[in-house]
Amino acid sequence: MLTIGDFARHGRVSVRMLRHYDALGLLAPARVDAATGYRYYTADQLARLNRIVALKDLGLSLAQVRAVLDDRLTAEQLRGMLRLRHAQLRQQIEADTARLAGVEARLAMIEREGHLPAAEIVVKNLPAVRLAQLTGVAAGWDPADITPVIVPLYGRLRALLDHHDVRPVAPDIAWYTDDPGGGMLVHAGAQVDVAPAAAYPFEVVDLPAVATAATLVHRGAMADSDPSFQALGRWIGDNGYRSTGYRELYLSCPGPDQSGWVTELQEPVVPA
Repeated sequence: MLTIGDFARHGRVSVRMLRHYDALGLLAPARVDAATGYRYYTADQLARLNRIVALKDLGLSLAQVRAVLDDRLTAEQLRGMLRLRHAQLRQQIEADTARLAGVEARLAMIEREGHLPAAEIVVKNLPAVRLAQLTGVAAGWDPADITPVIVPLYGRLRALLDHHDVRPVAPDIAWYTDDPGGGMLVHAGAQVDVAPAAAYPFEVVDLPAVATAATLVHRGAMADSDPSFQALGRWIGDNGYRSTGYRELYLSCPGPDQSGWVTELQEPVVPA
């Protein structure tokens, strides 16, 4: 038999918690000394304690825990519940991490308001380009909406270009248009010099030359591009222009780690 202190130590809980479980009828001592009132437990009771703690960590109330234990939950059933809860907690952590990143990005934009040197914005013309492209639909402009769409598009486009022996001739260009059904259309393009052909499982399109575009080079992950994107929009509004589109020219994408990426944000503009 184990004293309540020893049992608490081996079960990784507090003595106070064991007394609480006893009061609720969740885990009664195997024996209580009539003279001293000392509680004693058997090693076999650790199995029930483990179930109580696991179910409580799943988010069940102690009343619910007692109801589950009274139904004689098997180890396999408990394991399944724990796996489900593990997945839910992981999703919650990922969502909270993404939300925190969004808050930090917004804070960065607030801190940079009014401090972007005008020299970072370059006004220039954009040449006509021919693209092999695939198109998908994103819910909105949030990088969290765009990334799950554009990354698979480029993965598929790369595979299709290789299969048809089409080689990109310049850095990739992504461009965006409104989706009539809501959201926006994401066009993932690779610059090519082939003619359109029915045999291709991708579009070959020509983007016309642009007489005037406001551009800004963003360094780092596109998920962190909001401050650059807003700085570009602020400059356009402050200098008497209005935007007629938006493109991204991927100047350098050395690998899946986007921290080393260099992307030129391009907005064709006309006088407001």
